[in-house]
Amino acid sequence: MAEKKSKCYSGIGGQAVLEGIMMKNKDKYAVAVRKPDGEIAVDVEEYTSDVKFEKARKIPFVRGIFNFVDSLVLGMKCLNYSASFYEEETDKPVNPKKEQLISTFVTILSVVLAVGLFIVLPYYISTLCKEYVRNDSLMAIIEGVVRLGIFLLYVVGISLMKDIRRLYSYHGAEHKCINCIERGRPLTVDDVMRSSRLHKRCGTSFIFFVMIVSIILFFFIRVNNPVQRVVLRILLLPVVAGISYEIISLAGKSDNILVKIISAPGMLIQRLTTKEPDASMVEVAIVAVEAVYDWRKFLNDNYGYEYTAGSEKDAEPVEDGEESGEEA
Repeated sequence: MAEKKSKCYSGIGGQAVLEGIMMKNKDKYAVAVRKPDGEIAVDVEEYTSDVKFEKARKIPFVRGIFNFVDSLVLGMKCLNYSASFYEEETDKPVNPKKEQLISTFVTILSVVLAVGLFIVLPYYISTLCKEYVRNDSLMAIIEGVVRLGIFLLYVVGISLMKDIRRLYSYHGAEHKCINCIERGRPLTVDDVMRSSRLHKRCGTSFIFFVMIVSIILFFFIRVNNPVQRVVLRILLLPVVAGISYEIISLAGKSDNILVKIISAPGMLIQRLTTKEPDASMVEVAIVAVEAVYDWRKFLNDNYGYEYTAGSEKDAEPVEDGEESGEEA
């Protein structure tokens, strides 16, 4: 019997899509979608990045930039795949090149809007206080607080939308599956439902770290010209993303008290970006996991637990916040 562990890093991650889940393990990913007729469609593929530089991808604080870009590209591709099951039927032939062009445009537009909303807008709002605040350090803190405020308002605002709430439930199902495996439990609907919907490697926590790291960097790196300040903030985004990636990676592999403390705010925000899924959503998430990951071997190698039908562990429900999580 292997040494008893409370949690073990699995290496898998994913995201919620329209009526489904994407799960990724190394270069292999699967998208499972609950179709309108109730069946589960699953598509398994190898992901090859359009951005090469293999040596740079292994350098700490640089690899995070490439992973962030890959996540955006793959995420958009998986969302398009899931949406295809719910588009109205049309006799018009599908043009793959045109779809790729539209997808690329939407991805770029999303990044531009995010930069405008979370980088440029907070800066200009903070400048409204310049007449009353003469201290540059305090101005940098005010800008950071405004940025966090806009982010929280955005999260709360979109969570009021019915479709987004359903997406958040699938997000919860994704986290529950990963937590279930990493806590050494078999990937059954009952065990997944008992697991936490919060995870330390979640994309929500990553965005929170981006906010915090940007506040710290912009506090120490300053220029006087207003236009140069905005440009500098945009140029520093890859640096911010690289640092945030290293923090989120450490959080997913460690359970010490310091990691728990720095992860706590992001976990708290996840209470807004994840919702409790129903059993049918968990079924979809399990299909996505099993398409790319041998969880039975993982349990045997790391917990000495050989799963056979009917040998499920007798586990108590886990309260939200006790588990860790993936970049979800």
